[in-house]
Amino acid sequence: MPLIITILVLYIALAVGIGVYFNRKANTVNEYVLGGRSVGPWITAFAYGTSYFSAVIFVGYAGKFGWNFGISSTWIGIGNCLIGSLMAWALMGRRTRVMSKHLESSTMPEFFEKRYMSKTLKIVAAIIVFIFLIPYTASVYNGLSRLFEMVFHIDYSICVIAMAVVTAVYVILGGYKATAYNDFIQGIIMLIGICAVVIATLANKGGFYEALNQMSQIPNDKGVLAGMQGAYASFFGPDPINLLGVIILTSLGTWGLPQMVTKFYTIKDERSIKSGTIVSTAFALIVAGGCYFLGGFGRIFVENVDGQPASGFDGIIPAMLETLPDLLIGIVVVLVLSASMSTLSSLVLTSSSSITLDLIAPMMKGKLDEKKKVLVLRIFVALFLVVSVIIALNKNALISDLMGYSWGALAGAFLAPFLYGLFWKKTTRASVWVSFIFGIGLTLLHFILASLGQLSGTFLGFTVASPVNLGAFTMVGSLIIVPIVSLITPKMQNKDLDYIFSCYSKRVTVSQSEAITSGAEVIETSAGEAPVQKQKIAPGEPRPASSIKKKKKKRK
Repeated sequence: MPLIITILVLYIALAVGIGVYFNRKANTVNEYVLGGRSVGPWITAFAYGTSYFSAVIFVGYAGKFGWNFGISSTWIGIGNCLIGSLMAWALMGRRTRVMSKHLESSTMPEFFEKRYMSKTLKIVAAIIVFIFLIPYTASVYNGLSRLFEMVFHIDYSICVIAMAVVTAVYVILGGYKATAYNDFIQGIIMLIGICAVVIATLANKGGFYEALNQMSQIPNDKGVLAGMQGAYASFFGPDPINLLGVIILTSLGTWGLPQMVTKFYTIKDERSIKSGTIVSTAFALIVAGGCYFLGGFGRIFVENVDGQPASGFDGIIPAMLETLPDLLIGIVVVLVLSASMSTLSSLVLTSSSSITLDLIAPMMKGKLDEKKKVLVLRIFVALFLVVSVIIALNKNALISDLMGYSWGALAGAFLAPFLYGLFWKKTTRASVWVSFIFGIGLTLLHFILASLGQLSGTFLGFTVASPVNLGAFTMVGSLIIVPIVSLITPKMQNKDLDYIFSCYSKRVTVSQSEAITSGAEVIETSAGEAPVQKQKIAPGEPRPASSIKKKKKKRK
């Protein structure tokens, strides 16, 4: 215990110290929210990855879906790597950076305002961001606090409050750069930690092959693919359809989440995009792949009681880690703390900047200067943390459900309008409104019906009551709805669209070298003179005097 506490204290001191250091450099909105758009590739890539993966993934999703799908849950991590990181950076990284700078937008709601020329869109988007980031934040607190309970035997409520205080200190002080540099350190800890934990945990069961052998002996109790033996050790697991829903939610969702997309706003230069793509993809493969791979062995660590884990879904990973040596438990604590703090800092910064810049500042009509805006930003960071703590104190909320509703609402509303807005001039303002209504309306309806117990059964193999499947449905549905609505609704004016997309194709003047040609060649002359035929001269032949004079004249 003294060793674990020492590691924890040193880590927290380092995080707060970084916040204090960058406090002097966070005096403007651009610096506080975007780090001056001057963050290098490694810092940006790690900020993207650590915001992506938190205690929600490590404790909640890895535990629950590892239990449901067995070893095949590793496909979720692979999807996060290829779709959530590689394709996101390749498709959206450069275009997001270029257009957001061109339109001078600092937040996703501000992008919607300037891309679709509607202040009302900005206001509604800012409200959506603030409301639906709160349950995701609560799920992060929930996952971390469960682990702290297991290690330190500290009351859940104290864990939640302490976590909020530490995060608030360095985010309020240092803004985005403090968050990004902390993310870099936290990312390194996550990479080392997840590798060590996977190896040590499986070693407790005799190594990988023995653990896999034990998994193959577990009968299929889900009622899916009935009669299949060793389903939890198979390539696609016992329930590939619902596995696909999880992959879509956790991978495609990053394309429409404001806390993820705004990482592209801060990219420094062209090289940073290429390097960031490689680094973030490798990071996702190791961290997400490792988490879900580890969770896939949960059934040989936790007792099965009528098809459910005895410790509850959110208690699977903590139960798996209880047998580790003290040093490794200390690493795990710092690993999950790192993952959670990085995600929390990104969430609170995104939410507070949306409220301050997209709602409060316009209402004040120019009465807020840069210092006052930064002050209001810091106040809303604190307010957002307080609200999310209150929700997180409800310990009974399932982590995966909280994240499913949050990601489903946000990405269901924002993904399609943002993505098409970067590439397609014909995307209309009306299609954005339809996407907002579709994503938010369907999420709220599902939440109400699920709370009343009115949802059950399956549709095309997907579990209807699952918030995860709902989120996947809203994302894919919005990608279909937006282009259809855009084709039948009034288009924006061409002159406005030409200005918005001019950032991708600016006219430049370049010098051109003279080409080597064979045979007769026309020499351009001054105005009023006839063109002169330049004759081909064999090697060794004397040049005509007229040619020499013309060359000298040209040089002069």
